[in-house]
Amino acid sequence: MSDQNNNAAGRLRQSWQGLRGKAMGILWGAALSTGAGYIFLTTSLGYGLVMASYDLPFQWRPIIEPHEAVMVYLDDSSHERLHQKYLEPWNRGYYTRLLKRLTAEGARAVVFDIVFSDALDPATDQQFADAMRENGNVILAADWTIKEYGVGGEKRAGRQFALPYALFNQSAADVGASTLFPDQGEYVRQYSPIIPREKIASEAWAAARLVKPSFNESNDLQQTSFWINYYAPDAKLPAISFYKAIADHDPDVKPGFFKDKVVFVGAKLQTVLSIERKDEYSTPFSYLPENKWASGVTIHATAFLNLLRGDYLRRTGYLLERALIVALGIVFGTMFVVTRPLMATFIALLSAMPVVFVNYYMFQWHHIWFPWLIPVVLQIPVALVWGVAYNSLQVYAEKVRVEQSLSLYLSPKLVKKFTKDPTLLKPGAVKHLLTILFTDIAGFTTISEGMDPDELARLMNEYFQTAVHNCIHATDGTVVKYIGDAIFAFWNAPELQGDHAYLACDAALRFRALKALKVNGHELITRIGLHTGVANVGNFGSDTRMDYTAIGENINLASRMEGLNKYTGTVVLITADTQREVGSRLLTRYLGLFRLKGFEKAVGVYELVGRPEQEAESRELRERFARALEKFMKRDFAGAEDSFRQTLEVSPEDGPARFYLEQIEELRATEPPAEWKGEIILKDK
Repeated sequence: MSDQNNNAAGRLRQSWQGLRGKAMGILWGAALSTGAGYIFLTTSLGYGLVMASYDLPFQWRPIIEPHEAVMVYLDDSSHERLHQKYLEPWNRGYYTRLLKRLTAEGARAVVFDIVFSDALDPATDQQFADAMRENGNVILAADWTIKEYGVGGEKRAGRQFALPYALFNQSAADVGASTLFPDQGEYVRQYSPIIPREKIASEAWAAARLVKPSFNESNDLQQTSFWINYYAPDAKLPAISFYKAIADHDPDVKPGFFKDKVVFVGAKLQTVLSIERKDEYSTPFSYLPENKWASGVTIHATAFLNLLRGDYLRRTGYLLERALIVALGIVFGTMFVVTRPLMATFIALLSAMPVVFVNYYMFQWHHIWFPWLIPVVLQIPVALVWGVAYNSLQVYAEKVRVEQSLSLYLSPKLVKKFTKDPTLLKPGAVKHLLTILFTDIAGFTTISEGMDPDELARLMNEYFQTAVHNCIHATDGTVVKYIGDAIFAFWNAPELQGDHAYLACDAALRFRALKALKVNGHELITRIGLHTGVANVGNFGSDTRMDYTAIGENINLASRMEGLNKYTGTVVLITADTQREVGSRLLTRYLGLFRLKGFEKAVGVYELVGRPEQEAESRELRERFARALEKFMKRDFAGAEDSFRQTLEVSPEDGPARFYLEQIEELRATEPPAEWKGEIILKDK
């Protein structure tokens, strides 16, 4: 009961340590994934990922073709067709012609992304102003100018918005700032309806509140910026060249082309001749070389359409965004620690998909975007790397622990085999032909009496270390268990060994070659029994403890062989089955037939004498003993007695000869039955 309680306590302790280790792994995984995500979200380190999270969905979404606005470009073709001189403002008479057509066709509003800051020709300017008043819905651009402040040497340069020429300013319905605020790389992603410090409306906001007066009441938009929802690359938005817009007949501009549309007029992308306004910026579509730049007027028009259609983009809220990053970090950090590396890698690939899908769904249908690349590109890989590293370390640590545990029983070669083939550690058994070895220290109980426990433990540890390392493991044997001062081992499992019987006998001979250990003046003599036979080999035990061992009657027979040594006065005994496997490769002496306790059939027994090179040393002893044994088995007890005594003349301490002399005395007192074939019957183990 005490052993069972100890085993249960040990298993519980191991389980608790395993759970605690797993919990620490999860905690670290969540901390790393969450921390990396949070740092990249809130610092400049993650700027690229955050901005790419905004940009990339535009590449996947189908192009949208809004019809509420159209651009009229001052492009290269218009410069050439209208003969406008290089580095000079355009003839404002052309603007007058355009306005008259737009008024006639019922355009909702006209936005000039052109700064008309100075007077040119009075008559032409007046006609342009009259056309603006006639239209009634014209918005002109205002732009920054540099102005010096202060007096004397204390002058400082500052900026201010320059309003259009007074005549035009009075004739226009409103003025809008043409200023854009690009990010790194000249990207324009956000749009400010109201320029913060100057409190001047942007072109898009001025146009929106002109065609939809309710925008003046939208204080939330006036006080912040919004993320632009780009519908298409610059070249694919509704637009027409200026010269076509003012032509009397052009197949691309049919009558009514501008009806109910807001018309934005400005310089076209890559226009190099127009000096009145020229600006180029990057957009989410700029990832492709052909869409590298977009004109400022296109961006203003897109922002206006966003306001008019209400489909401008919003970024997830400050708190929600951080909460999501933390939550995803915890989920990924936990998930990849509790799963095996291969499965974790597969889950990581799948985990990115819902994050991308949900973000795209919110982007497309609810006009909300989230920095989704942080979890996909950063948090998932960080959590995966940690999870794989943690589990790999755990597997390695477990492997080391198992190897250390197995090394107590198996040779290094077999330890490697066990760790490479985990199925060997699963419950169950198979039948194997084994050569089984049992050892025992002769007279150990008497020798160890009165010894200090610590000294006894030191002695036994030294003995087992030497015996296992130099004898059993040296011959690739498997130590099954230690039983008091005895060792139970076998060969040919878990790895098959064609010469398992020879290896086991070699181990037995190595025992005899060990440096003698002495206790209380007594030399420790190891008695060994060997047998070759089929046994059930595998993992046996309960839910709380399991051992790799072998069971069956052949195991018991090997144990009986070891016990037989104390009767025959020998050190190493092997059965006839083992001797057949070894053959003449080792020296043996046949000791006769023995019927051991618990076995019905008699077993042929041999003494393992030594190696072939020692044959001459024991030849006469073996020959005399063989002659004596032959007479014994033929019931010639008198002749046998005489021959056994002759054997003792060669070796006075020969145990088997003395044993048979005792048996002869008993047989003389009790005549053996007629069917007796010379076997010795032992009633004790």
